[in-house]
Amino acid sequence: MKTLEAYTDLKGRTIDLGELEDAERDLIQELIDRQRRESNWQAFSNYWMPRVANFYLPRGLSRRQITAKAAWKIAQDLDGRLAIRLGLARPSDYRDELEELIRDRFPTHRAFCEATGISKDLLSHVLARRKHLAIDTLSDALERIGYRLHIVPLDESKA
Repeated sequence: MKTLEAYTDLKGRTIDLGELEDAERDLIQELIDRQRRESNWQAFSNYWMPRVANFYLPRGLSRRQITAKAAWKIAQDLDGRLAIRLGLARPSDYRDELEELIRDRFPTHRAFCEATGISKDLLSHVLARRKHLAIDTLSDALERIGYRLHIVPLDESKA
């Protein structure tokens, strides 16, 4: 079996596994294998949370520290992938990321619109999934606030 060196989540972020001890890598591989076989989302959720916690608690980590570990983040991502695979959730798209950016960086939608040049009416339609932003419009707007578009590979449903 090949050794896991990295994991790419649904948002295209890479989690480096190179520095993890073998036991942590084995835990992650166990979670990946279990998720691939699972056909019940709740059963997987009920499995991975205590499994990961019980792996780290004897090592003296707090719950907060556990949720910062690669295994926890990967298990959350696997949980989301399973929900998507089973049709219980939809994959996120640029509008979800845009909404998160607005929520995290701007006090109001209006402030975002003023900073980017996107009309409030258009933003409302985009976030409600009634319209899309043209790629050049989105790219220009993001550049005005110090961001850029990023292309990531599609989920290959391997995890």
